[in-house]
Amino acid sequence: MTAQSFLLELETGALECRRIAGAADRPTLVLLHEGLGCVALWRDFPDALAQATGCAVFLYSRYGYGRSASAPLPWPLDYMQREGRTGLTRILAAAGIGRHVLVGHSDGASIALVHAGSAARPDLVGLIAIAPHVFTEVAGLISIAAAREAFRAGDLRARLAKHHGANVDCAFRGWSESWLHPDFRAWNIEATLSAIRQPVLLLQGVDDQYGSEEQLRRIERQVTTAVETHVLAACKHAPHLERPELTLSVIKSFVEKQRG
Repeated sequence: MTAQSFLLELETGALECRRIAGAADRPTLVLLHEGLGCVALWRDFPDALAQATGCAVFLYSRYGYGRSASAPLPWPLDYMQREGRTGLTRILAAAGIGRHVLVGHSDGASIALVHAGSAARPDLVGLIAIAPHVFTEVAGLISIAAAREAFRAGDLRARLAKHHGANVDCAFRGWSESWLHPDFRAWNIEATLSAIRQPVLLLQGVDDQYGSEEQLRRIERQVTTAVETHVLAACKHAPHLERPELTLSVIKSFVEKQRG
């Protein structure tokens, strides 16, 4: 399948993007990365997803990540809500995205949930949330604190710099300093869930170190549309990388149902 990498120029700065061609009669799958992710850190998943579903795939690095423009520090504690309500809307329009399914991982899944629940989205036909967060958990904060130590004293900074380049400190500090801010313990996006009107697919690893299955249970209880849930064995926080064949199979089945 034909793929194109490019910079999307917006008034707020350039965004690193990648687009993989797909069938015109199928929705575009829009990938929203995790808190330390970017275009490159999806690895070969976007190509495998396009191949499995026949859909076009569009992905981008948020501001402060990858090769996108930087994002001033400190980030606001509601940075995910802001991205979901306004940032993503602007990007989809600028990229010319029509009918689509959002595929978000971790922070990206939270952004997708906010986007779907904050306004009418006529072109949004489905929502896939991989390891989503809808409230703050102590266990997740402990894992983020451990990552902060690995960034300070270990090799995590060097490994992330390969993908984020000059944005490496912006990406890590923006994410970690927000989550570890004392006021972030009150962060919660559950108020948006009941307004979601699209079918939802939830995936999480049974050993996810950043969130418990209570994250899924709260989404299931409050979303009023169809919710399909899969908890994957032998898997931590990244089902699409740790259990790719099963993840692709589940997503393919879900997407086929949204083709009408």
